[in-house]
Amino acid sequence: ATTCGPMLAPLISGFVSPVSWRWTFWVGLIVASVSLLVLLFLPETYGPTILKHRAKRLRLETGNPNIFAPIELEKKGAKQMITVTLMRPLNMIAFEAIVLFTCLYLSLAYSIFYLFFSAYPIIFSGIYNMSPGLAGLAFLPILLGAMIALATFLFYDSILQRAKLAKKPWAIIEEYRRLPLACLGGPLYVISLFWLGWTARSNIHWIIPMLSGVPFGIGFMLIFMALLNYITDAYETYAASGMAATSICRSIFGALLPLAAKPMYERLGVAWAGSLLGFLSLAMTVIPFVFIRYGDRIRANSKFCNELREMKEKEKEAGVKEERGLADEQGRGSDVGGRREQ
Repeated sequence: ATTCGPMLAPLISGFVSPVSWRWTFWVGLIVASVSLLVLLFLPETYGPTILKHRAKRLRLETGNPNIFAPIELEKKGAKQMITVTLMRPLNMIAFEAIVLFTCLYLSLAYSIFYLFFSAYPIIFSGIYNMSPGLAGLAFLPILLGAMIALATFLFYDSILQRAKLAKKPWAIIEEYRRLPLACLGGPLYVISLFWLGWTARSNIHWIIPMLSGVPFGIGFMLIFMALLNYITDAYETYAASGMAATSICRSIFGALLPLAAKPMYERLGVAWAGSLLGFLSLAMTVIPFVFIRYGDRIRANSKFCNELREMKEKEKEAGVKEERGLADEQGRGSDVGGRREQ
């Protein structure tokens, strides 16, 4: 979803817009309508909401009105909406190092991704005199790279699942589950930016700079999948707020940085504009390596991770008490049955 739509959009609009500008919006409406129908059938994935549905079902099946999910016991209202839904993501950006640096890395990668919608026409229409439709084809290597990244992610995930079944120590460490993919994607992302910047010249065939999209797509997708999954692994129940924080930051950067594309490429030129983006991305590349090395210490000093740890301990204690209560009830039931038989 992150790359497929944006990569196909320039290709479609490049060939449709010359026919009629209205068709660009008609195609968007058709795709949005079909997507809305699919969205209606997506399953629920948020843990607390799943528990809420389960508790409701158990109340109906058992007739016990005292079965509640934790989310049902939370206070709701305008205050809760402001303090949790709105403020928690901002608090995580301000006070959680993992969330802050993840936001910085993803925001830069996301904004460069959308900056390419202005940079590619400058390169392929300006230098190679391609029509809008043909220039839109230049985005296909990025889509190809994203598909390679997806295959890489699934392959790595299969290794991770086998390691979990084998109870390998590294498989239960949050930093080792996904971050190695970002360590691979980061350098590929940087290489692609220098590749594009220094090969986009009229005396070099257009296929050479266009192929830089393959490592760009691989790096972009691996960085995104690895870091977003790391947020989920590290914060679990609070992962939705962490995701919201990354979404806020990357959306702001993705809207603002592309505005600088045309002035930047005009003043610096294609080579040095690409190099500037490459150097900025190179500085961000160290973030997943730092997380792997110091992530456990960072989480040990995290307010949200400590709250999550305490929550798990309470849930574990509650589960033990519930099992004891069921065992006692079964014991009393067997005693009563024995007496009746006597």
